[in-house]
Amino acid sequence: MCCWNDSAVVNLRGTRYVRAQVTTLRLRLLKIGAVVTRNTRRIRIMMSSHYPDQVLYAKVMRKLLSG
Repeated sequence: MCCWNDSAVVNLRGTRYVRAQVTTLRLRLLKIGAVVTRNTRRIRIMMSSHYPDQVLYAKVMRKLLSG
């Protein structure tokens, strides 16, 4: 399964979300508790160290933001 934005496609092969529905992806990857801080140059997202999908979240966000 792939998750996509207009220009970026994120391949979820090799993850536990390979057959997940869109609602599951939204719940597990987008609806997370985090502290967002913003200054003039960057936006920083600080999430709990216990969030189980930090690596996958970072991969998805990098891919979506690069496109």
